[in-house]
Amino acid sequence: MSHLLIENIILGVLGLLGGIALLAYSSDKAVKHSVNIASALKLSPLMIGLIVVSLGTDLPEIVNSITSSAMGHGDINVGDSFGSILAQITLVLGLIALLGGAFKVKRNEIAVIGSCELLALIAAVSIVEKGYISRMNAIFLVASFPLLMIIIKNVMKREYALEQSDPKLFSHFLLATIGYVGVSIGAYIVVHSVIRLSAETLIPEYLVSFFVVGIGTSLPELAIDLTAVRKKQYEIAIGDAIGSCIVDAGFSIGIGPLLFPSTVSARLAETTGLFALLASIIVLSTLVIRQKLDRKTGALFIIIYGLSYFMLFI
Repeated sequence: MSHLLIENIILGVLGLLGGIALLAYSSDKAVKHSVNIASALKLSPLMIGLIVVSLGTDLPEIVNSITSSAMGHGDINVGDSFGSILAQITLVLGLIALLGGAFKVKRNEIAVIGSCELLALIAAVSIVEKGYISRMNAIFLVASFPLLMIIIKNVMKREYALEQSDPKLFSHFLLATIGYVGVSIGAYIVVHSVIRLSAETLIPEYLVSFFVVGIGTSLPELAIDLTAVRKKQYEIAIGDAIGSCIVDAGFSIGIGPLLFPSTVSARLAETTGLFALLASIIVLSTLVIRQKLDRKTGALFIIIYGLSYFMLFI
């Protein structure tokens, strides 16, 4: 292996790690201040997690989708989104149980939001298996998120009312905007690093995005949800973990091709998407049956994620 090749690989890894770190830090700040804004509307903790926090923590995937699609690298978009879904529904939930402690979940809430996550993922797999995401398909994927949120809100029948304005509301908006800018820069760095690593190591961009970037862009979810659990805001944690999967399956995958229709490696996308779907079914069924997230279920979820690496040998 030549010194130039080693140098390029090292630079690619450093760029990837640096971009992911910037994504995680910027997303944390953006979400923190976005939640303060949402709190002024007295949204229920579950809806804050589902809508505000999930969109905020999914900013890395959303910006990656637009950037990679614009550059003609659809595999980075879909690989990152499917990898994030798998990481969030297994690793994130597993780690917050192991590190944050056990807590109960409501069966009806998991059943409703979980069903919406499965529907969104089934729709995404059925589209990407064709190997091309057209603008019409992208519109359907993007529109699925607000439609599913409306369904969840109507089924759960959560009410909210406007509260008095926060005197620090402007500063929250400003700091959230700065955080979003940081996310955009981090996403740009990540995409370029993945392209460089794929070219130098001859590993398909899709696999690098699914196994490496997917975990990296799930760091905001892990940080936010673990903090929420330690503060006993369990509904925010569950709402974000599952809500982020809904965002990834629809909005994140679709927003890039909506602007720049793109191709994707159909076989890889179908295989990884179906595994993420199977993992989601197992995780959601376990939570519905047990009605709690403890260390035993957390360990099971992490093992399920580990099994995904067997796909490398298929």
